[in-house]
Amino acid sequence: MSSPLQSNKGLNTGSLGLLASVALGVSVIAPAYTLTASIAYVGQEVGTQMPAIFLVGFIPMLLVAFGYRELNSATPDSGTSFTWATKAFGPYVGFLGGWGLIAATVIVLSNLAAIAVDFFYLAISQITGNDDIATWTNNDLVNIATCTAFVILAVYVCYRGIEATRPIQYFLVTFQLAVLIIFIVVAFAKSGDAVSDLSFSLSWFNPFEIGSFGTFAAGVSLSIFVYWGWDTCLTLNEETEGAASTPGKAAVLTITVVVALYLLIAVAVLMFAGLGDTGLGLNNEDIADNVFVALASPVLGPLAVLMSLAVLTSSAASLQSTFLSPTRTMLAMGHYKALPDRYGQVHPQHKSPVYATIVAGAVATVFYAVMRLYSESALEDTILTLGLMICFYYGITAFSCVWYFRKSAFTSARHFFLRFFSPLVGGLALAAVFVQTLIDSADPAYGSGSEVGGLGLVFIIGVGIILLGVVVMIVMAITRPAFFRGETLDENTEVFVDPSGLA
Repeated sequence: MSSPLQSNKGLNTGSLGLLASVALGVSVIAPAYTLTASIAYVGQEVGTQMPAIFLVGFIPMLLVAFGYRELNSATPDSGTSFTWATKAFGPYVGFLGGWGLIAATVIVLSNLAAIAVDFFYLAISQITGNDDIATWTNNDLVNIATCTAFVILAVYVCYRGIEATRPIQYFLVTFQLAVLIIFIVVAFAKSGDAVSDLSFSLSWFNPFEIGSFGTFAAGVSLSIFVYWGWDTCLTLNEETEGAASTPGKAAVLTITVVVALYLLIAVAVLMFAGLGDTGLGLNNEDIADNVFVALASPVLGPLAVLMSLAVLTSSAASLQSTFLSPTRTMLAMGHYKALPDRYGQVHPQHKSPVYATIVAGAVATVFYAVMRLYSESALEDTILTLGLMICFYYGITAFSCVWYFRKSAFTSARHFFLRFFSPLVGGLALAAVFVQTLIDSADPAYGSGSEVGGLGLVFIIGVGIILLGVVVMIVMAITRPAFFRGETLDENTEVFVDPSGLA
């Protein structure tokens, strides 16, 4: 058997097909983990309009995904946002686009590890019948140590390369989706006898019934979080068969499947649990961080352990697959000399970005430990901060598509819709949510209520991360000027070319 072809960065080409790309995209989105971590907060923000806000959050994701697909068709490069923004707007905007992607991913890596820890001990508790084990996660030392162990394991799997990732993801994605579908069916079946006093209404799908734009923006920021991760399909383009076409198809297919799942679960949870502030209600602060912990037994009865295992495997699988995106971006930034050369190193046997993977794991662990010790609700604050960072780098990428294709956007109806209208509208929507969230998050009452110097922690973290990126960019511009002079990557640079001939 011949050896796989390699991209100009040393990655294996043709390792993934459409099914594998979709599986990895769904794995990174991690529906079971994402919903248990966020559905209560979405419900608290928008009430019964939760299905509507999931639909609204889906629209800019889909519009931006069209832009990603066009950019990937023209320039299939693992740097994605970094590479495309550089080619469209120059090295400084490109660097910040890459920085935003890396920052968002590091935030969610810490979040994933936190959920994995909670459900790890819960599953052991349910299997052994010892309720005390489930409380171990409340011990900061045990929690952080277990989180670190999960991250180390994920780093090792990623170090082993994309081939080690694929079979694991097939099983874990199938398992979590099967459990969620069972949960939906049973929740609907039991909704007549449930604690909720809500009856299904089509008005739940109407976003115009949301009270204010601030509430709308907060809800969209949270709903954007639940879709985040589909762009991993694009960051693996150099390792995908048909690099110019398959990743874009996989991204659109991934978010389309996921939105249907989210709408069903949103309706099922509203009808079963309702919006009360006690018991199973979504406004009960005691269950907000992990809704499925509270709902598993009432809905699934003796099969409740399946939900615990689904969320555990969902978060653990996503923890591992989410590493793929920032490491490929850092690899590209090292390859094009925007970061030190060691970030561009690829393992000679496993064809994985070794140094970038280790750095991503270390930073995620430290970030989580700090948030765990400082924030009153680390989960809520990291989710809201993640929403900011997603709007930031998805927005940059969407506008990059508009500008990059400015000469061809009006040459056909297809080009107008996919290269101009869709990314422009998607980018503007994300920009509006970004600005509104920045304004709202400056209030200490935003998120968990944690603050620094009278400013909300979400605002401090979000702005701090962007400013840190600016500082790093200035340092790199001084110490590694070639990239910032346009010598290693510019509009005319030839990047990865798909060797399968399918581009």
